[in-house]
Amino acid sequence: MDLFDFGKTWELITELEGVQTALLAAAILGLVAGVLGPLIVMRRMSFAVHGTSELAFTGGAAALLLGIGVEYGALIGAVVAALLLGILGARDADRDSVIGVILSFGLGMGVLFLSFYKGRSGNKFGILTGQIITIDSTNLTLFVVSSVVVLAVLALVYRPLLFASVDRNVAVARGVPVKTLTVVFALLVGVSTALSVKVVGSLLVVALMVTPAAAAARVTASPWKATVLSVVFAEVSAIGGIVLSLAPGLPVSAFVTAISFLIYVVCRVLAWQRDRRTRVGAVEPALVAAA
Repeated sequence: MDLFDFGKTWELITELEGVQTALLAAAILGLVAGVLGPLIVMRRMSFAVHGTSELAFTGGAAALLLGIGVEYGALIGAVVAALLLGILGARDADRDSVIGVILSFGLGMGVLFLSFYKGRSGNKFGILTGQIITIDSTNLTLFVVSSVVVLAVLALVYRPLLFASVDRNVAVARGVPVKTLTVVFALLVGVSTALSVKVVGSLLVVALMVTPAAAAARVTASPWKATVLSVVFAEVSAIGGIVLSLAPGLPVSAFVTAISFLIYVVCRVLAWQRDRRTRVGAVEPALVAAA
């Protein structure tokens, strides 16, 4: 098996419309995940993303059983999860327990639905690990429409949402509708999570929704710079994962998660070197003064 047969990879990209559609869908998803990611990290909602993906898995499994598009079921499941998390988990003290309850319920029901499904086992596996190559023009339309809605709504609420994410108490004191913004943002995360299921599957959504943003947060404290870096990292992970998976014919999710993890490790190393230089720079003048 040749993991790096770039000639074959280029041939697949240029000749297969399905691959081109998948790359376009990945680019759209990378943009959405990259923009939302820093806010997810800032609001400490990484676990919530995983919980939402489990109900997206439940919805996708139910859709598979009913014979309708998995993406529609995943979208409905993720939106329901987002509403539950936004309403029941509005208080920080309740959030983790609510997520745990929703996560376990979603996983259990999803397994039940899949046990009733008698079709191809590859369809079951795809919900868990992604099947982006199966995206067609209809799926792509849903991707585009959902992404435009998410980005448009985020643009409208971004400033107060960022304010509430940085300092919730001050935002409340200034009259910012924090509870409403929490529900709205949870819905945006839910829709984006449902889109991610098609690429990396319900088990690995965090690799696109959280890891690129977490990597960006290691190298900059600026929300704007973190957003730009998060988008770049998410695009590289999503598109790079597809490209590298073409020649060997292996699951896309494995490459997406590997690339995003590698980016995160590199950013951690860069942050460590920066902090080390800062500490050394602070200690040297003190030593000179003491001498």
